[in-house]
Amino acid sequence: MIYHIRSKYTAVGRKEIVTFFWLYAVIELLAMFLDSGIIPTANVTYVWFAAVYAGLVAAAYTCLLINGFVGFQFAEDGTPLSLWFLRISCLVIFGLQFFIAIGTFKQFAGLSYTKPIALWIMYILWPLVCTIIYVISQLVLVFRTLEDRWPIGDIIFGTAFFAIAQVLLVAFSVTICDAIKHYIDGLFFFTLCMLLSVMMVYKYWDSITKEDLEFSVGSKAAVWEVKDPLLAANPSDYPEEDASNYHGGAPASLVGGVSGHQLYGAHAQKGGYRGYPPTDNRY
Repeated sequence: MIYHIRSKYTAVGRKEIVTFFWLYAVIELLAMFLDSGIIPTANVTYVWFAAVYAGLVAAAYTCLLINGFVGFQFAEDGTPLSLWFLRISCLVIFGLQFFIAIGTFKQFAGLSYTKPIALWIMYILWPLVCTIIYVISQLVLVFRTLEDRWPIGDIIFGTAFFAIAQVLLVAFSVTICDAIKHYIDGLFFFTLCMLLSVMMVYKYWDSITKEDLEFSVGSKAAVWEVKDPLLAANPSDYPEEDASNYHGGAPASLVGGVSGHQLYGAHAQKGGYRGYPPTDNRY
């Protein structure tokens, strides 16, 4: 997805949306270490990695929220103003969430894991708010600026996958874990549905963005039609060129009624004309 986004050189919001997918890629990479037990929960570094993970999640949803307004062109996409506002906003939210998570785990700054209200707001409520605002903004964008209504389907599917993921994780995780004898739990299906939801974000963005083919950067080589008869694979494809004096046709006349063949040909040397190559007795 990242490769295809980067190849759409002239698409609107290309640099902004690719930041979201990079954040998602880092989140999933870190989740592999946390969810699989590669970093044990009893390890002293686990809380720090978990805090980084929580900060990245909050930053990714912030990035998605800001991308929801890129299409309205409050700031021209791809400019330093747009990009640095996105980066600084994500960095601020990441730092805030990281501090709240560490404070909750270590119980300082008035935070405690017995009452993780601040962590719950940033980790559960904030992503939900960002998602709702993003969906509403994109529906407004489609209805007001686009003639095509097919992108609405991508929005609906993405929202459905997101909602199913939350329900499976919160309501049915223990049930799934007991039914499958603790091999997997709701987190597996949550991750799968979130992947599908992110894919719908990509599909939606790809469907509403157009690129200028003159400046597009793609993996497919352009196929150009050869018009020059010298470069053509089969010279017989251009019969009109065979009528020239190079193929035995009638010589082309010059101004004054004398053709190049008559002026520089072998018979012209015998008749006293200027032949080529020139001779010493031509004068």
